[in-house]
Amino acid sequence: MNTAINTAYSLKEKYQQFKINNPTVRIREAAAQLGVSEAELLATGIGEGVSRLEGHWPDLILQCRDLGRVLSLARSEGCVLEHKGTFQKISIHGKAPHQMATVIGPIEQRIFFSNWKYGFSAEVDGARGPMKSFQFFDAAGVAILKIYLQKESNLEVFDHIKTEFKALDQMAPLAISPAPAVSYQTNIDEDAFRKDWEEMKDTHDFYGMLKKYQLHRQVALEKIGSQWAYQVDRLAVRRLLELASDQQLPIMIFAGNKGIIQIHQGKVKNLKQIDNWFNIMDPDFVMHLNEDRIDKAWVVHKNTADGLVSSVELFDATGELVAQYFGLRKPGIPQNVAWKQLIGQLPKR
Repeated sequence: MNTAINTAYSLKEKYQQFKINNPTVRIREAAAQLGVSEAELLATGIGEGVSRLEGHWPDLILQCRDLGRVLSLARSEGCVLEHKGTFQKISIHGKAPHQMATVIGPIEQRIFFSNWKYGFSAEVDGARGPMKSFQFFDAAGVAILKIYLQKESNLEVFDHIKTEFKALDQMAPLAISPAPAVSYQTNIDEDAFRKDWEEMKDTHDFYGMLKKYQLHRQVALEKIGSQWAYQVDRLAVRRLLELASDQQLPIMIFAGNKGIIQIHQGKVKNLKQIDNWFNIMDPDFVMHLNEDRIDKAWVVHKNTADGLVSSVELFDATGELVAQYFGLRKPGIPQNVAWKQLIGQLPKR
């Protein structure tokens, strides 16, 4: 037995023992405790309900339109968004390997395929019985997107996708590699930076501005000054969502990772605190926000052609973005005054 196969079998045995000792611990946490990636743990099930996938990921995602109603799960390190619905409209943009997709409908996403590395189909027993899913990971083995079938889903389409994209070599070892470090600038022309911020015409201009100055997102907020960005209590989103729920004010929530951003649009109703998790538990939308991961919360104002747009942005201790919260709006329509007033009620830190 070669070293790679021997290592895989050793990990499989460790994971099986771990599950016996910790039957309620999810695979992501199990991976952290075992010191491996989630993709490596999932791969220990190959041949026993798990199959490795390969191929052109945009083609696979396009076929997900035919799955019918599914549950789509995407997350950052601190925030999980789950939507039940269909992949109603999918548009692919750009050329490989830097293609992206826009998903619009009950499931809303922005997908960045250049960061997709591994894919699997999985048919395993979960806490609620047998579960069928497609799961995708980046080069570090970190989960990007999981698509779980529901009772209304089209099983024939699932089997077709699983067969069409099944990798020829199921036992090839995963070449797990850590994400490359990104270098940022700290000394910039702050007058030019402020001018660019003030002259933004669209919230999407913000990303181009960060790239232009090679600025880390949170450093940009620190540099721009309190007219445009200021800190509030790190748990301010509790109050924000409670007010939005009470007023039935439609909002937008963005959370994800380097491979995907999933977006919620609409009203939220059922809020529930469970230990360190603040949750939205609505019929077709669930948010799990790990408050232990929140280090800083910022109110951020950006200029657009439609006037000021305000958001609350959460960061973890490493400076990574956890989630963003906006009032629901569409291009060409000014921000809801009620949302601006709601944000204004959050006390400055």
